Amino acid sequence: MAAPALGLSVRSTLAVLERGLTLYRRLWRASLFGSFVLPVLFLISIGIGVGGHIGQVGGVSYLAWIVPGVMASTAFQMAVGECTYPILGDFKWTRGFHAMRATPVEVGDMVCGHLLYILIRVQIAVVVFLGVTALFGTLHSPWALVTPLVCGLVALAAAAPTMAFAASIDHDSYFALLFRFVMIPATLFSGVFFPVDRLPGLVRPLAYLSPLWHGVELNRAATLGAAPPWPVAAHLGYLLAFTAAGLAWALHAFGRRLQD
Repeated sequence: MAAPALGLSVRSTLAVLERGLTLYRRLWRASLFGSFVLPVLFLISIGIGVGGHIGQVGGVSYLAWIVPGVMASTAFQMAVGECTYPILGDFKWTRGFHAMRATPVEVGDMVCGHLLYILIRVQIAVVVFLGVTALFGTLHSPWALVTPLVCGLVALAAAAPTMAFAASIDHDSYFALLFRFVMIPATLFSGVFFPVDRLPGLVRPLAYLSPLWHGVELNRAATLGAAPPWPVAAHLGYLLAFTAAGLAWALHAFGRRLQD
């Protein structure tokens, strides 16, 4: 069987996006708690509850310090979650992607359409979260308005390789490994809850490899009005490179899977 084309059409990409939004319109209630309520509850319990015992970090309250990290980790976790079971399901169980291949939709349209869907989901959640945190007085700089853009880039950097991974496996048991050894450690050790410089020197470079760390530092610089540890261009460049590599892998994995 000939390899599927990797082309990209705006109309077909938007059709894939529309499919995702149509499905979400039916299922949005199931994601309401995890996408909107849980991050706020987590922020209050950790930022205010635990933060009351910690005091200040870097000259600001612990609540203000973790807000940008929780925001970025929410985008990161949403992106990973939307690119695991939904992607594998559309290949193995519902064969939605195979059905798309019977239409003018190409591999590039499938990948980019799903990434656009994730981007919209993340933007809505982050904007709501940003508005709630503003009520607590945790935003110390007008640059906080760019945090949804940073979170969108974090989501793309996490989603693209996760899509590729989901398209490359045949059993959902591999997702347990992804969650246990990638998503959870990245959330815990990427500067969300404590400064990365508190980690042992041998472990610290692993945090720098995570796209989440770069997003956390950019968000923190924006909400607190402070300079990030690396130049802004370096953080952005890493996230863009990570996204590009993941996108290339996803296109290859989708094309190969659709030859079945």
